[in-house]
Amino acid sequence: MSSSVLTPSASEPHSTTTSTWLKRARPALWLIPFALFFYLFQLAPMIWVLINSFIYDDEFALDNYIEVLDSAFMMQAFGNSLWLAVWSSIIGLLIATVLVSSLRRVNSRIRDGVIAFTNMSSNFAGVPLSFAFIIILGTNGAITLLLKQYGLLGDFDLYGKWGLLAIYIYFQIPLAVLLLYPAFDALSDDWQAAASLLGARTSQYWAKVALPVLSPALLGTFIILVANAIGAYASVYALTSGNYNLITIRIASLVSGDLFLEPNLAAAISVILMLLLAFITVINQWLISKSYAGKSARK
Repeated sequence: MSSSVLTPSASEPHSTTTSTWLKRARPALWLIPFALFFYLFQLAPMIWVLINSFIYDDEFALDNYIEVLDSAFMMQAFGNSLWLAVWSSIIGLLIATVLVSSLRRVNSRIRDGVIAFTNMSSNFAGVPLSFAFIIILGTNGAITLLLKQYGLLGDFDLYGKWGLLAIYIYFQIPLAVLLLYPAFDALSDDWQAAASLLGARTSQYWAKVALPVLSPALLGTFIILVANAIGAYASVYALTSGNYNLITIRIASLVSGDLFLEPNLAAAISVILMLLLAFITVINQWLISKSYAGKSARK
């Protein structure tokens, strides 16, 4: 009786290698839909904008950029957008910092309610927000008439610079609260108690302990708020019908205006805006790295 010896087939090493490769490649394969989505809605539009920003009269040139930089009207739009973005971010960040700091001291039920309301109000923007402000603070708004009756409101104009600043601050606060709330978990109540035992006042605790610990989160949140404000369009357009000179209004008018359509000029403005935001982001990352370096040195 002959016995046969079982030997591994030549295809088994190949199948094992294929199976190992598939296991390693599977996570990368799951990224393909995201990569495709990212390319179609992020990279492809940016590449289109960059290329078309250099097209002037069917030729590659820098004339679009020269026209933007030589235009006082366009520079005013950049100035107005930056003014609103920076001041609304600063004020919104200050209010949100105080609010989040207070939330850590209140009852959990109240805290959960405020966070839920913040989540809801962060999505209240655009046309509904503008309509709400018109009803409340417009020329014949309820609060406007009440304050004027008691002589507490002067020449406030909702449709001007200060009115727009009020709207910007309103939609900046919920976003800043949602971004800062997790960062405050890095603060320990024992630190303030220890500082108090050593004779430090509350202001000294915040200046020497709390703010240095929170500085990376505060700087990062500030940059996000600036980018959020510069890119705002729907609320401003619904409130002013495009009559206030902001950079997003100018881009929209050049792309979908009734009289003059200059998409290549709009592309050049968009590229300048992206470079401006990139510069602000680089400065922010440098400040954050310096902050972390300073903490490491103190340790």
